[in-house]
Amino acid sequence: MKTIFDRSTRDELIGRIDLLNEKSTSQWGKMTIYQMLKHCTMWDEWIGSGKNNKQAFIGRLFGKIALKKVLKDESPLARNTPTLQELKIKETTGDIAFEKNKWIALINEYAHFSNPGFLHTFFGEMTKEQVGQMVYKHADHHLRQFGV
Repeated sequence: MKTIFDRSTRDELIGRIDLLNEKSTSQWGKMTIYQMLKHCTMWDEWIGSGKNNKQAFIGRLFGKIALKKVLKDESPLARNTPTLQELKIKETTGDIAFEKNKWIALINEYAHFSNPGFLHTFFGEMTKEQVGQMVYKHADHHLRQFGV
């Protein structure tokens, strides 16, 4: 399974990000290109921050089962997968070039990832292997959303 911790996978994602521009439109969902880029930069900052998250009650009940289902194979995340409230972007326009460059920089930082035992607010504690696979699937999901 692809993981963000492989250099070739990071390079693939960066190449796809480079294809995005102001005219990129969503194939599904309601996000604009700016909202998607901003969401992805915020998500990758969150994963790498080492921030001590608290798992939601619903996540304690179903998080591990859902994570196992998501990571069971190479299949992409489902369209319109719900997002965390704090990672929803209200502004519909902004500096697309800045967000693209920021996202690329964050992807490159995964070469030096050090956040063992990351606690996802829904899935719960995740191994480094799970984080690597989930980060790839999340980026791939949004790049597919915008046709790249």
